[in-house]
Amino acid sequence: MEKVFVAQRVATKLFATENAVDTAMMEAAELIADMLKARKDIGLSAVVGDRASAKLVEALAALGQARSAMVEMHNELNDVKLRIGIRTKLAGIEDKSQDAVRGQATELREVS
Repeated sequence: MEKVFVAQRVATKLFATENAVDTAMMEAAELIADMLKARKDIGLSAVVGDRASAKLVEALAALGQARSAMVEMHNELNDVKLRIGIRTKLAGIEDKSQDAVRGQATELREVS
């Protein structure tokens, strides 16, 4: 199998993993907001659920560290790609793009 197709397979998984970490961070942040609003809506003291909130903040911090590690790993893999002679830009689909909405496949583009 050609190196570029193997690299594209790895890149697709990398982009999916990065997206999953970002999604988990967004969900955790929304959960914090919802927990605080729920406590206020019910009229509970600030001490109610404090330990749970603190644990969620710890989890969010861990997700932040995971995201930083993914970014560093992405950069390392980019260096590997160049060392093995792949000059093609490996692209993935992002949910925010119109291409994803239309269901277009991942593409390979030549980089000069």
